[in-house]
Amino acid sequence: MASSILKTDKLCKSFSNGGIQQHVIKNLDLEIMAGDFTVIMGASGSGKSTLLYALSGMDKPSMGKVLFDDYEIQNLSNDELAIFRRGNCGFVFQSIYLLENQTILDNVLTGALVVQKNSPELVKKAKELLAKVGISEENWNKYPNQLSGGEAQRVGIVRAVINDPKVLFADEPTGQLNSASSADVLDIFTDIHKKGQSIVMVTHDLKTALRGTRVIFLRDGGVVGEYRMEPYGTDDLKERRNGLQQFLDDMGW
Repeated sequence: MASSILKTDKLCKSFSNGGIQQHVIKNLDLEIMAGDFTVIMGASGSGKSTLLYALSGMDKPSMGKVLFDDYEIQNLSNDELAIFRRGNCGFVFQSIYLLENQTILDNVLTGALVVQKNSPELVKKAKELLAKVGISEENWNKYPNQLSGGEAQRVGIVRAVINDPKVLFADEPTGQLNSASSADVLDIFTDIHKKGQSIVMVTHDLKTALRGTRVIFLRDGGVVGEYRMEPYGTDDLKERRNGLQQFLDDMGW
């Protein structure tokens, strides 16, 4: 049986706005199993990204616990959290954040070199991963502004997974892409999930959410429902879409 990779215990996150406390996450209990492709959905302001940042150690909760592979991370210092994230987490964002003054290959290697030793094996791994996501050798010495949005996001995924993270976190990874590029990027997510990668992804898009194996729906800072699916491609796509659409309709999406 799969083991728990992420768990929260009475998780709370509040922000002060003009002296008024806004409670974004409220006493949230959640467990995510290793190997799951968990999708977080909900209306704007429901706490989706806030939850993602708390789970990944990018932000500290106001109260409660976050256990990452049974290790409590909520009380770590900022420096300790940075070290923890480098060794355990990969991130893919809506904005791609590649370093414009570095080549594609160097963008992938920069993050990896912080964790791993510089070696021919690491460079070989980076090149193999780039090739697997369709970034050919002729592009490795180009700069980010010479790539399309879809190509740049694929580079971002390689950068996120080169250190073999325990969990890959994604926040609206197709939000700035056209339909064709979105499909290419989602195919990569599907492929790495089938190989065992745990993924937690925030999205508002039905097509994107279909790639998950579990959809949790947030409202007012709490989980109000969840829907489970088989791994993408192992069931009928029409039935899969209809089932998820019905769940979302029931949630008032």
